[in-house]
Amino acid sequence: MTVSLTNFRSLGGYPVANGHIRDGLLFRGGQLDDFSGNQINYLQRDLEITRIIDFRSLDERKQFPDSLWQPVEYQPIDVLIDAKKNGVSIDGMIDNAGDITDVMLATYEQLVVSDSAREGYHQFLEELIEKPEPTFFHCFAGKDRTGVAAAIILKAAGADQQLIFDDYLRTNDARKAANAKIIQQLAPKLSVAQQHSLAQALVVEPDYLQRFFDTVHQKYGSFDGYLTTGLRLPADFSEKLRNLYVQ
Repeated sequence: MTVSLTNFRSLGGYPVANGHIRDGLLFRGGQLDDFSGNQINYLQRDLEITRIIDFRSLDERKQFPDSLWQPVEYQPIDVLIDAKKNGVSIDGMIDNAGDITDVMLATYEQLVVSDSAREGYHQFLEELIEKPEPTFFHCFAGKDRTGVAAAIILKAAGADQQLIFDDYLRTNDARKAANAKIIQQLAPKLSVAQQHSLAQALVVEPDYLQRFFDTVHQKYGSFDGYLTTGLRLPADFSEKLRNLYVQ
């Protein structure tokens, strides 16, 4: 059975160094609020997902709680809890509509250097190594906090840069209908200029992810330096990841 889920996809099958990502283990997407029984059954029974990692803030989780099932393991990890200004939630997008590009670029820097991002991604990646089980990781739209998490996994697994950016940019097609619905719902409360800015905020740009990688190299010298110094992961993390998730 195939069920429609906005911006949801598996990393399984992506080619990486010495193989490809194993199927059935790593899934990315947006929040799971107000899911139907068919959608939950698809995640639980068809995909056999046993762990959900939620990168959203406490306010986002309270406003749009995930639809969960038993006995799925649910772990909230707010990777931007100490970022005072960001554009990754609907409220943040609207509040920062006037300078959303600058805010998003700064957000991607924070996803490298902030304490909450370094601690949050450390926890997330350690979980993947300690318990390799079918995992769905997400944020609000599945594009920024989740996009960076997917990029880290793919880079560590040995994917080339083109594939990493291709996966990241798939979000723009995958969210077209959902983004249009959000803008339509909020239109009565927003000016035309705000609607235009919100439309910009709801998509990803190559420059955003490039800013993440540029900041990694500026701060830590290399991606491996980011893993070991920035995220405090063991020196053999990438090797362990590949052993578990690449075939």
